[in-house]
Amino acid sequence: MAEAHQAVAFQFTVTPEGIDLQLSHQALTEIYLSGLRSWKKKLIRLKNGVITGVYPASPSSWLFVVIAILATMYMRSDPSMGLIAKIQEHLPVRYQSLSAQCQTVVSAVLFSTLLWFSLIFTMRMCLKQLLSYHRWMFEQRGKMSNTTKVWVALVRIFSGRQPLLYSYQGSLPNQPVPAVKDTVKRYLESVRPLTTPDEFERMTSLATQFESSLGNRLQWYLKLKALWASNYVSDWWEEYIYLRGRSPIMVNSNYYGMDFLYVTPTPIQAARAGNTLHAFLMYRRKLNREELKPVSTVIPLCAAQCERMFNTTRTPGEETDTVQHWQDSDYVAVYHRGRYFRLRMYSSSRPLSPREIESQLQRILEDPSPPSPGEEKLGALTAGDRIPWAKARKEYFSLGVNKRSLDCIEKAAFFVTLDDDEQGMMGEDPAASLDRYAKSLLHGKCYDRWFDKSFSVVIYKNGKIGLNAEHSWADAPVVAHLWEYVLATDSFQLGYNEEGHCKGEVDASLPRPQRLSWDITPECQEQISQSLAVAQALADDVDFHVFSFRDFGKGMIKKCRISPDAYIQLALQLAYYRDRGMFCLTYEASMTRLFREGRTETVRSCSNESCAFIKALEGGEVGKVCRRLLRHASEKHQNLYKHAMTGAGIDRHLFCLYVVSKHLGVDSPFLKEVLSEPWHLSTSQTPVQQVELFDMVNHPEYISCGGGFGPVSTSRSLSSSPNTF
Repeated sequence: MAEAHQAVAFQFTVTPEGIDLQLSHQALTEIYLSGLRSWKKKLIRLKNGVITGVYPASPSSWLFVVIAILATMYMRSDPSMGLIAKIQEHLPVRYQSLSAQCQTVVSAVLFSTLLWFSLIFTMRMCLKQLLSYHRWMFEQRGKMSNTTKVWVALVRIFSGRQPLLYSYQGSLPNQPVPAVKDTVKRYLESVRPLTTPDEFERMTSLATQFESSLGNRLQWYLKLKALWASNYVSDWWEEYIYLRGRSPIMVNSNYYGMDFLYVTPTPIQAARAGNTLHAFLMYRRKLNREELKPVSTVIPLCAAQCERMFNTTRTPGEETDTVQHWQDSDYVAVYHRGRYFRLRMYSSSRPLSPREIESQLQRILEDPSPPSPGEEKLGALTAGDRIPWAKARKEYFSLGVNKRSLDCIEKAAFFVTLDDDEQGMMGEDPAASLDRYAKSLLHGKCYDRWFDKSFSVVIYKNGKIGLNAEHSWADAPVVAHLWEYVLATDSFQLGYNEEGHCKGEVDASLPRPQRLSWDITPECQEQISQSLAVAQALADDVDFHVFSFRDFGKGMIKKCRISPDAYIQLALQLAYYRDRGMFCLTYEASMTRLFREGRTETVRSCSNESCAFIKALEGGEVGKVCRRLLRHASEKHQNLYKHAMTGAGIDRHLFCLYVVSKHLGVDSPFLKEVLSEPWHLSTSQTPVQQVELFDMVNHPEYISCGGGFGPVSTSRSLSSSPNTF
């Protein structure tokens, strides 16, 4: 109970002599330091808000404009063409008591400020128009047109210098709404190799009818939304695809990330956790201060998804879930052997060092206390169906000690699991052990992860680590950026001493991690058991195989002048064809973060060109023919990918048209059939984004198998998430 007493700032008792106050100086000091840290963060946010708000200009440029205007006036010239005099005439009464010279200066400053804001607005509009230009993506590599060269120069001029993470947000273009006829045309082209002539003729008839009638009406509403909203897709995509789903998010939605494949920096569980958790704090500090460089290809990508990375949870509801985000949290929630703990990550307004975090986690590992009734498998509620979890949360966790403990988990910076298993590529059968490792990260024991948290960090007994992330708040590349930073910082910056422990000293006065208390009734325990049964059946139904391919990499593929992404997609198409003797509707994720609040689009990787290549290869055609068809299929895939990235994809547009039709209460046989088509093959690739963090020349063993998702449907399907190699 020591932690509970430390949380009380003062106590008082009534005596005959009056009220006797008993102040806890330690508690008051902690309150003061916590408030000081909070105000520092608010001031940093305010400063960054000003810098981002005037970007691509800088606050100091205002002073330059003011001095330039005053200097021009001193030389008996009026750069405002009479506007300064007009402003002077309409100054408030309190300024009219000033001398004429002072009034002129005040008017000049006001004019300079208006001119400065006008210049900022003009620069932003110019930059927004420049960032809307995407023809550079469709040009052949090494053959840049003069138009694109001029465009690159102008982007550099209008982009400013030293941007913060969110500096470009106000200049990013809105995602365009494709024309209905273009979307319908591309859709029919995508299903041509998957349908018989009769089926294709029927779909063509439905598409033509939709395009000429209902499609135009739905499109009008969609364009109206695009004018009003930051992004016409993302809010509906988050709500209807993620938050309104009532099936388990474990396996079906959440995804995982893996540790280094061949290297484990230390076998000591608490030490690996100490460095890892400290690296997360370092990243969050950079994120809060907006010190992370904006991710970019040739042009910057939207960073809006980063805002909810930490201190975020998905809250269940009976009809729809919600994503809750808190501005700050100074602790993490830790699970170990069925117990939940609250671990403070700051002391006296400073973050704990890796060695101090290790020491605190070692206390948890050595804690002999058993879990309270119902506590051990409580996390299964987040792994089962959403409606039972929403009802249980409302009935059993809305008051008292259960509410306080649940709030502690949900408001934590993130969730940590200290796992008693050993995982990784090890033992006599490394391939099977790698499968078990990935499967463990995807669902664990179905109760030892908190699947609602934005992400859960898993630290295994042998020092291996991994990550499980909730999908509604952000897509995999955003979490991958965080994960790359953590892996690199752990190994190459923080490091370990000779015994394998974290470096640094320990503050012996740190309070012990606080054990969370629960009062879980038998009725609630029964609901936990039911949710666990649903989750366990889902986990047992997943077949999982992960392997590392090291025969060759993207370097060799590029030498053949073929896109590595297209090459992998064609290999997957070929594998599916050889396995099933047919082609299937294939999903490949592409990002749309070239636009404000953009998320993803679908690349329909199965095309007429890819099918022609595979049929020729399997039919025994000569090498020259196959190579020609391979190149055509690769170019087609690249073209599809670029269209998806630049807002000319098929599926998000059709999805939004379908949502509008439901809001209007009208039925579309075409949209209904399109949206009900199953994806039998789901694929995605997340390349390393921060290559500079890893030294692949001197440390080639520091590579990861990346991460992955579960299958996309209950029918037989394949899911792939290879890392670009």
